[in-house]
Amino acid sequence: MAEAPKHPRPARASIPPKELSKLAVELFERFEVPINEFNRVLGGGIVPGSLILIGGEPGIGKSTLLLQASALIAKKHGKVVYVSGEETPNQIKLRAKRLGIEGEGLFLLAETDVDTLLGHAEELQPSLLIIDSIQTVHTQDDDGIPGSLTQVRQSAQRLMSWAKSSGVPVFVTGHVTKEGAIAGPRVLEHIVDVVLYLEGEQFSAYRLLRCVKNRFGSTNEIGVFEMKEKGLIEVENPSLAFLSQRQDEAVGSVVVPVIEGSRPLLVEIQALTNATSFGMPRRTANGVDFNRLLIITAVLSRRLGLKLGNQDIIVNVTGGLKIDEPAADLGIALAITSSYRDVSVDRGLAVVGEIGLSGELRAVPQLDRRIGEAARLGFKRILTPKAGGKISPLPKDIEILSFGSLREAVEKGLGGKITE
Repeated sequence: MAEAPKHPRPARASIPPKELSKLAVELFERFEVPINEFNRVLGGGIVPGSLILIGGEPGIGKSTLLLQASALIAKKHGKVVYVSGEETPNQIKLRAKRLGIEGEGLFLLAETDVDTLLGHAEELQPSLLIIDSIQTVHTQDDDGIPGSLTQVRQSAQRLMSWAKSSGVPVFVTGHVTKEGAIAGPRVLEHIVDVVLYLEGEQFSAYRLLRCVKNRFGSTNEIGVFEMKEKGLIEVENPSLAFLSQRQDEAVGSVVVPVIEGSRPLLVEIQALTNATSFGMPRRTANGVDFNRLLIITAVLSRRLGLKLGNQDIIVNVTGGLKIDEPAADLGIALAITSSYRDVSVDRGLAVVGEIGLSGELRAVPQLDRRIGEAARLGFKRILTPKAGGKISPLPKDIEILSFGSLREAVEKGLGGKITE
């Protein structure tokens, strides 16, 4: 049997290795999006030649946010090309009219072929290219249908190559699965430079733009927006917004200062306990880690003697926020105990601290920034772990209550001893 002819590999230009210490730093200048919350999440602006992915559930506001941002960028930095594989230009025009967008310098293109749309972009030389969405475009190099594993990967690589060579930043939107992950191959998130998620509860007006990957800045930053008739409006004071509907002396309600990226936020954690009507008590966590809720419930039962074995326990973070850090442990524990004992927590008290399995309170990072944010919104007392150390300088007219054990902190927060 004759061997198949061997094709020689194409010659590739050899680039010799360079010593890191002798490389000259090429400074790049970001250009700002005229939306402060968007800039915060991006790390100060858009890096030229970067590929940025925005994911989110259908109807959450991805296209609305990008249309608003593209119109503002077109006015400030020059032409923007908005490519849609899901809507016609007339449909986008109707949405723009509803949002009050005139669209000067904003060019609309209904195209799904990557090579064709990049050809149009080459002719227009825009300051920004937007693809909505990556699951609708395809290349001629692969026979797969748009949205397939190979097509998504090939399209993303083609867009990345064009962005790097042209210096034009590219935004792409991506659908998410029911688990909340970007639909398509995981390699998509490895290819792009920045990954953003637009999150929010279905019936909540607030939207959170969260950064989970950023090659040019910090991760875990969030931007806070509110969905209104004229689109997504940035929230300048998120802490005040999240606490605006908090009731006076509400049972099972506790305010916790958390850190989201570089920003301190005050959030309200609510808890409800009720005798179960079924054989197995339920544990429901909305906005907090479910396993963390189980741990806190076990510590309350074992170390404080609360009889929670026959209680349904529901914990919720208002405003659609999701809290991952253990600094909210003490707030969750105090909210559960407040509901179980039917005793309200002082409205002027904020709570922060991590709980250990032995019932001890552990230190949390950036305690001074948390206390400063609480003081700025008028809280007079802060319940903290004793291991947190001294805060200097201490904000004016604020009292720091430091305790080493969960029992002491809960008793102080509820104004009485915890006994069964």
